[in-house]
Amino acid sequence: MGGTGSERSYDMVHYGHSNQLRQARAMGDYLIVGVHTDEEIAKHKGPPVFTQEERYKMVQAIKWVDEVVPAAPYVTTLETLDKHNCDFCVHGNDITLTVDGRDTYEEVKQAGRYRECKRTQGVSTTDLVGRMLLVTKAHHSGQEMSSEYREYADSFGKCPGGRDPWTGVSQFLQTSQKIIQFASGKEPQPGETVIYVAGAFDLFHIGHVDFLEKVYRLAERPYVIAGLHFDQEVNRYKGKNYPIMTLHERTLSVLACRYVSEVVIGAPYSVTAELLGHFKVDLVCHGKTEVVPDRDGSDPYQEPKRRGIFRQMDSGSDLTTDLIVQRIIKNRLEYEARNQKKEAKELAFLEARRQQEAQPAAENA
Repeated sequence: MGGTGSERSYDMVHYGHSNQLRQARAMGDYLIVGVHTDEEIAKHKGPPVFTQEERYKMVQAIKWVDEVVPAAPYVTTLETLDKHNCDFCVHGNDITLTVDGRDTYEEVKQAGRYRECKRTQGVSTTDLVGRMLLVTKAHHSGQEMSSEYREYADSFGKCPGGRDPWTGVSQFLQTSQKIIQFASGKEPQPGETVIYVAGAFDLFHIGHVDFLEKVYRLAERPYVIAGLHFDQEVNRYKGKNYPIMTLHERTLSVLACRYVSEVVIGAPYSVTAELLGHFKVDLVCHGKTEVVPDRDGSDPYQEPKRRGIFRQMDSGSDLTTDLIVQRIIKNRLEYEARNQKKEAKELAFLEARRQQEAQPAAENA
């Protein structure tokens, strides 16, 4: 079996995209991912949140990806598959339509060179954008869903004629199976350098990727452990409605990164002697972001600093979760219009398909 192809916008790359790529990689031996340009996305879907360069780098950082093809055409043709020696292409079981409402995979489907993988329930770019715009904490674990968020989740993008199953909002349910699928399952081996990093890693983005890559390159044989703080802890030091993604969602996002070997789900805010001993940590790294003191006013990196194993890293990227949220809010109306237009297009396509399927049944009656 040769290469497997997958094409998408990969805008605001989240664990739903990573899960699709994981499934696609399992169908073949080599996974090539085509990523569209800003221009193509703007034409067919509306304004992308991230630039094409940011999106190319994000996709390359996902551990199941073997190769990225920049500027992939929006409509997947047999010519594209042949050019990259792909046996078939894979897409989620949602639909992708051109600006004039046509299925972008029509040609490869007819040629029998199309495979489908399951879309991840409970996450969509639409939902994440909604959480940012509503400034609500309803998505945090242990929080009661506010009436405002419930109303949003129930009605988002509802078009005359009902709810679209792909662009709408649904709730993510974490399972042990999902974690097993994403986890490497490898323990640190003798001779590997165990490096510990901690943070929110919210809306996992290119700033995080740049930081983790720099950390990974510090050792010849690195074993990077990422400690993720609880939702309430992140909210204590970040404020507003942060984190945008719950701890369970953030866990999968970080596990999908090729530079991370292990994740601590709900790590203590202060890097304690107990934690350092438990994981046999050789080095502790932190980026250039501000370090907020712990609840008792102490420095959370006091212990690794005392041992002389603390290192501050400059990722070289100035992108933060705050900046992403600002980009979204700035383009709020455009995103809302984009999502409603996308949903209307998908519903029209579904209706046409339903009528098509109903026709032979009526003729045979």
